Order: sequence, then C-alpha cells, then structure tokens
Amino acid sequence: MSFTYAKAGVDIRKVKKIHGDIDKIASETFSTRKGRFGKVLDIRGHYAGLIDIGKGQALALHSDGVGTKVLVALMLGEYEGVGIDCVAMNVNDIICVGAEPVALVDYLALEKPNERLIEGVMKGLRRGALESGVAIVSGETAIMPDVIEGFDLSATSIGVVRKDRIVDGTRIEVGDSIIGLSSTGIHSNGLTLARRVLLKKFSRHVAEMLLTPTRIYVKPIMELLRSRVHVHGMAHITGGAYSKLKRIGTRANVGFYLDDLFQPQEIFKLIQRQGKVTDREMYRTFNMGTGFLMVVPRADERKTLTIIKGSQVVGRVTNDRRVIVETASTKLEIERW
Repeated sequence: MSFTYAKAGVDIRKVKKIHGDIDKIASETFSTRKGRFGKVLDIRGHYAGLIDIGKGQALALHSDGVGTKVLVALMLGEYEGVGIDCVAMNVNDIICVGAEPVALVDYLALEKPNERLIEGVMKGLRRGALESGVAIVSGETAIMPDVIEGFDLSATSIGVVRKDRIVDGTRIEVGDSIIGLSSTGIHSNGLTLARRVLLKKFSRHVAEMLLTPTRIYVKPIMELLRSRVHVHGMAHITGGAYSKLKRIGTRANVGFYLDDLFQPQEIFKLIQRQGKVTDREMYRTFNMGTGFLMVVPRADERKTLTIIKGSQVVGRVTNDRRVIVETASTKLEIERW
C-alpha cells in the first residue's frame, strides 16, 4: 500500500478549506479597528497577520506549534529540541512578510506536572530565542489531565516591519530567481505520516532523526532584508510543502519552476522507501531538503548568494500559474491556481 498524508489522517485539501472558512469568519472582525490604532493590513492567507501601529510601522503576528513531533519527544524523553522547533516555526513564518521577530509568548499544556519535561522545553525555547533574537516575554503552563495526553506546545510571536518594506509577493515578476536554503531534515511538518511509516516498531536512531530541530532562518534573512537586494517574496516550506508557494504566487499571478532543490536527507528517503510514498506526495508533504525560499530579481541573484552563505539558485518564476518541481528522475506538478 502506498502511504499518503491523507491516509495518515491529514488531508491537506480539507485543511485548506478549513483555513478558508476560519479566515472568512475571522476577517469579519477587521472592521473593529477601522480608522483606529491597529488597523488591519489585509494580506490574508500569508504567513503572518499585519496591523498598522503608526509612524509608517506595522506589527506582524503569528501563532504556531510543533504538531505531533511532541509524540516523538515523549518516546525519547528528550524535550529541548521541540522547544527550538516552537520558536523556529513562529519566527520563520514572521520573516516571510519582511518583519524582524521581536517577542514571543509560549503555551505549554501538560497531562501532569513533569519538571524534567518543562525544564527541557524551556531550555529549547531559550536556545531558539537567543538564535533568532527574540525575547520570551510571557507564557502559560496548563495542567489538563482530562484533555491532554502527554503535552502540547505552541507559541505566538510578533515582529515589526516598515510598511513600505512589507514583503507580500505582489512585486514578484516572471523571470525572477528563486534562491533556496537547506533544511536540517523533516523540521516540524509531516510527522503524522512519518511516524505512521517509520515508527511501527520503535527505532531510536530513526526517532532521533525525526527529532532534529527545525533550522532557524532569521539571521541570514534579516541580513538580506537590510541589504540593497530587492526581495520580492519569501516562503517557509512547512505543512503542504511546495504547494505553499500558492500563497505568494496568486498575489502576483505567476508560477514557480523548481529544478535544482537541495538533495533530500536520508530521513526522506527512508519515509518514501518504507511507505512506498509517491514523489508527488513527498514534495507536497515534506520540505525534502530545502526549508526556505526567497524570490529576487535576476539582477540581484549573485548579490543574494554572496550575502547568504550556503544558499543556491533553485528555480525561477514563470508565467504558468502552477508549481513544478523537477528532480533527476521526474517532473511533478505540485499545485496550480
């Protein structure tokens, strides 16, 4: 049997519909701030929400967690990594709109008090915060034995950006270069499928690969944003993988052709082999070795590669409104709009 994310219990199409339904209801609250401090800047469907805070500045807000990666942490009894993940999943999305991450508040829900778990998570949150330059200004720890089995971890982050420096994807042009940064592995997405495929029988080595913390991209991206490079769009490759490019592609009415992505790490090869997962499903579920994408003018390509060490050109922007991933063996249509 060929495994898919939907068969594992996460149907991306249904999730996207749910997101749309939620957005429709939530957007009805925008009018509460119209003409007042905190007016909503409507870039719905992007990686973070934005509100106007005056003097040409906007505040970016985002909430995220680490998903079922907490179950792998519980299996190993190692918790620091998911603390790093929690910060990474928030700040990596905040920077996609051009904002500098500033602060974060965490939410840790537990089945029962566990000092070792709490200490590990907090050490990880601290490491992630120091790496990304954010302050953990508050948080909540809840003990809910009737609701939680084990623990859950999430956070809300804020960032700041000049309104004239917001990166929303509307400036993307056909012919722009797509620059990629490698991932550290599976990060914090697709774990439901990965666990079903790989952990039917516990393997510490495999579990440790799954627990590798998400890479934090804040420092190189902030350096790029402070340079003279014109950044037209950015994408953090998380749940839904390369289908996420639709978020910025629809704003400029363009498509993306990816033909030189980083090589997938061994963990992805294991998942595909063990689960008999198709190439398309892999590139619609996992980052497959490339965790972050930047869209810049062709003229700024060399400058970008110089500023961000270890980056590489992974594709180009097209006038064909879809995402195509070309590998050594096949060409895949990941998403169209």
